[in-house]
Amino acid sequence: MKKLIVTIIACFVIVVSLLYGTWELSNARSFQLFGDLVDKVETDQKVVALTFDDGPTEKTNEILRILDKKDVLVTFFLNGDSIEQYPDETKAIIDAGHEIGNHTYSHQRMVFKSYSTVKAEVDRTEELIEAAGYEEKTHFRPPYGKKLLLLPYYLNKKDMKTIMWNIEPDSYAEIAGDATKIVDHVDERIEPGSIILLHVMYNNEKRESLEAVEGIIDSLHEQGYTFKTVTELLEYE
Repeated sequence: MKKLIVTIIACFVIVVSLLYGTWELSNARSFQLFGDLVDKVETDQKVVALTFDDGPTEKTNEILRILDKKDVLVTFFLNGDSIEQYPDETKAIIDAGHEIGNHTYSHQRMVFKSYSTVKAEVDRTEELIEAAGYEEKTHFRPPYGKKLLLLPYYLNKKDMKTIMWNIEPDSYAEIAGDATKIVDHVDERIEPGSIILLHVMYNNEKRESLEAVEGIIDSLHEQGYTFKTVTELLEYE
C-alpha cells in the first residue's frame, strides 16, 4: 500500500511538472522550440520599435494621424478577419509607409491546435496582407504571445520570425486605465533595442493606450531615442 501511495504521488508530481513546463514554454517571451524569436534587439544604439496588435478597426485612421503628425513609422500586427472587414484602413496603413505583420486570421491562442489550423491561420492572413498591396516580407506575432510546438515549427518552415516584446504597459490592469501611467511605465523600462507593445485601435478599454502614444513618442524623443519598424530594428542585431 505504501509503495502504491508513493507511486501515485510520484506520477502526480511528474504530471504537474509537465503541465507547468508546457505552460511556461507556451508563455516564454525569449524562447521557442523552432525558428527565430525576438523580444528585443541587443544594441547600444538608442533605437526602439513601437508595435500595435490587432485590427485594423475604425480607430485606425486616428492612430495614423498621430503617427503622421509625429513623423514616426511603426509595425502593425494585423488579424486577417479584420483586414477583410476594414480594407480601406488596411490600405491606409500601407500607404502611410508602416510595416505590417501577421497576427493570425482569427486571433485564437495558437496552442493545442492542429497543424492544419495553424497553417490556415497563418497562410490565410498572409494572402490577405498580400492582396491588400503589401509587398514586403512579414514577421509573425502570436496572439496573447502563446506558442508551443506546431506554430514555431510552421513559422520556421516559412522562414518567418516570431516577434515578441519586452514592454507591454496596457497588459497590466493597474496601468492600462491611465495614459500617464502607460507613458511612465515605458519610460521606466525603456532600453536600446526595446520592442514596445500597445493595443490602440479599440473604442473603450484601450482608449488610454491610444491617448498615450503621443506622450510615449515625445518622451522617448526627448531621451534621444529613434523609432524604427521591427525590420529596421532587426538590422541593429
